[in-house]
Amino acid sequence: MARLFGTDGVRGKANELLTPELALALSQAAAMVLGHEQIHDGRRPVAVVAKDPRISGDFLSAAIEAGLAASGVDVHDAGTLPTPAAAYLVADLGADFGVMISASHNAAPDNGIKFLARGGKKLDDALEDAIEAALEKPKYRPVGADVGRVSRFADAEDRYVMHLLQTLPNRLDGLKVVLDCAHGAASGCSPEVFNAAGAQVVVIGAAPDGININDGYGSTHLERLQEAVLDNGSDLGIAHDGDADRCLAVDHEGNIVDGDQIMAIMATDMKERGVLKDNTLVATVMSNLGLKIAMREAGITLKETGVGDRYVLEGMRAGNFNLGGEQSGHVIFADHATTGDGVLTGLHIAARVKATGKTLKELAETMTVLPQVLINVKGVDKEAAPSNRNLITAIAAAEAELGQNGRVLLRASGTEPVVRVMVEATSHEMAHSLATTLAGVVTNELAL
Repeated sequence: MARLFGTDGVRGKANELLTPELALALSQAAAMVLGHEQIHDGRRPVAVVAKDPRISGDFLSAAIEAGLAASGVDVHDAGTLPTPAAAYLVADLGADFGVMISASHNAAPDNGIKFLARGGKKLDDALEDAIEAALEKPKYRPVGADVGRVSRFADAEDRYVMHLLQTLPNRLDGLKVVLDCAHGAASGCSPEVFNAAGAQVVVIGAAPDGININDGYGSTHLERLQEAVLDNGSDLGIAHDGDADRCLAVDHEGNIVDGDQIMAIMATDMKERGVLKDNTLVATVMSNLGLKIAMREAGITLKETGVGDRYVLEGMRAGNFNLGGEQSGHVIFADHATTGDGVLTGLHIAARVKATGKTLKELAETMTVLPQVLINVKGVDKEAAPSNRNLITAIAAAEAELGQNGRVLLRASGTEPVVRVMVEATSHEMAHSLATTLAGVVTNELAL
């Protein structure tokens, strides 16, 4: 049987893979592993449950809360909130664990269930495996006064907004900011917190109806944000995804500022303020080579991890570092959050613009983005790639041609027979030519 948990919880088509029955069973299993097995003083465990606004969240949250309460867990229903808000509230409330119902940047028919451990931290593989194993074990079924209570977490959003405001090094008065909330979980709190910080706010993509989440808006569809920034003469634009754990930006000229550029801006800012721990940034191997070059020139060490924000988090915790992230816009400020937080990131980008008096375009020029070409080669034996002699020779030839001005990265997919070929070079033409050549070698040598 395939592992139920993927790279970010359990995700799939709602009411097909992700049914109410599965949600109920998962919540009962989580109640044991994250709740009762961790508590030894006889009290009932406490959990925070939140969701993004996609319509299937209603029946999934009902099933999850029923399973938790029936398993003797007291539930605080936080309603519709970003994933990082749920994580913050688990820690702030001192809850034993949390559940976030979201499929992030996916379309409305999908949904997902993410569990958060005590302190609002993502689960490691061992805890996920324990929950899967508990699906097959007898459930805890208390009766009478020992069953859990479900209550509305009335001030959940207010607590999160106040937390975000307290992280800012300076106010945003005088800045005009466009916010694209992807018709998602940040549609209420992101405009509220930017307004409270003093910004003049224009909002798009903030009318969720249950089925329009990520539909033509948000961090995966930046065209409307670019148009809105130009049409409104704004200083910058901020785009979230459906559960607002990502942030991408647009400068006053409509140019996209990606996660690598955001990390370069934030790392430089934090180093200047003396708050970047060990002058180190943590990023994945897929970050642009331009980020590594920029950090080296700024006197900042770049630590690389595998792809996925969970691996960035692991790398940050291992070295006690406080800034990391991904090109996709997952940026983690460990001093303020346990996971990527798109609203927090957007606030700090705007604060940097305000504090320096520079445009976002000028700040983004901290790093030069090298042309990057990625080709996914499907239907191949990914396990054979590291030892194939002809492929090794082809990679060496490409690296020799690039010298110090580019790089080659081949990475096997974790879920399908795919090898990802990525090449960076000083020109798009060279990157495309070398990536195409290497993809051809992968196809010829490793085809199934």
